[in-house]
Amino acid sequence: MNIRAFKASLREHPNLNVRVVLPDGEPIAPDFHITEVGHVVKNFIDCGGTRRKAEAVVLQAWVAANDPEHRLSAGQLSAILDLAGSVIPSDELPVEVEYEGGSISQYPVSDVGAVADELRFTLTEKHTDCLAREACGLEPCGCDTADTKGKCCS
Repeated sequence: MNIRAFKASLREHPNLNVRVVLPDGEPIAPDFHITEVGHVVKNFIDCGGTRRKAEAVVLQAWVAANDPEHRLSAGQLSAILDLAGSVIPSDELPVEVEYEGGSISQYPVSDVGAVADELRFTLTEKHTDCLAREACGLEPCGCDTADTKGKCCS
């Protein structure tokens, strides 16, 4: 889900409490706070030598040990995102939630739905992958010959 769709859902249901559901179906405690909104850029080179760039808007969710009555409404989260507008360069960027449940992980937001008095955002898992499958010999390149460096012919 990109930040545009995420914000539109918040604006559509400003009075609902925000709930975030982890990929295993367990929700983050309802008294969580959003402590950071960030534009995260990852510049890297894959194992085949191709330069790449990945960007996302990351919302850090944190549960306070002493604030059990806290509830974040969709309207409040919308206001937080408005404050962060100057660090978010595009509404097309995907949204991820960073959460520490044993270890710190980032989960892409995959779905949203209004259920009773909650606006539920469902998270999905991220996976590692080889981005240069042809160069690594993991997938055929669609030709019969390869150059001397082992890369697929053009």
